[in-house]
Amino acid sequence: MIRHFTATSFVVYRGATLLHWHRSLQQWVPPGGHLLPNEDPVTGALREVREETGLDVEFVRLTPAHNFAYPEQLPPPYTILIEDSHEPGEPHQHIDLIYFSRPRPGQGGRSLPPGRSWTWVTSDQLARNEALTRDDGATALVADDVRALGLAAIAAAGNGEG
Repeated sequence: MIRHFTATSFVVYRGATLLHWHRSLQQWVPPGGHLLPNEDPVTGALREVREETGLDVEFVRLTPAHNFAYPEQLPPPYTILIEDSHEPGEPHQHIDLIYFSRPRPGQGGRSLPPGRSWTWVTSDQLARNEALTRDDGATALVADDVRALGLAAIAAAGNGEG
């Protein structure tokens, strides 16, 4: 099976996480995508959030950094998922490195790009398994993995204000 590396970040702000309706996948997902050639997952996750939302974010530190200058330390992901891809073309899987982040100061209140059904989802909405409204007016539930990771991200980031 062919596998591609991807990086995803659950962005948390004011006790909610940011999801959008992915038309191809037909589900609610956080910002993320394929890593570029020779790109590390941290750079990729930050780039994907910026490209998809316009937000500059910083990671929620989940483990301590060690006190040495070399080699460079990258924050580890919260978890790594292996997902079947439903993209057109050759069947493959994604090895998806999952991070938690929060907007950098001054970024959280910014407008999000139109046309992608971006929505801030609270822990209460996720815990209740509330259906979210898409840009076409229809509603859809959040997948179990996205719901569980969204709840974990909100718990780890608190209110998400850096």
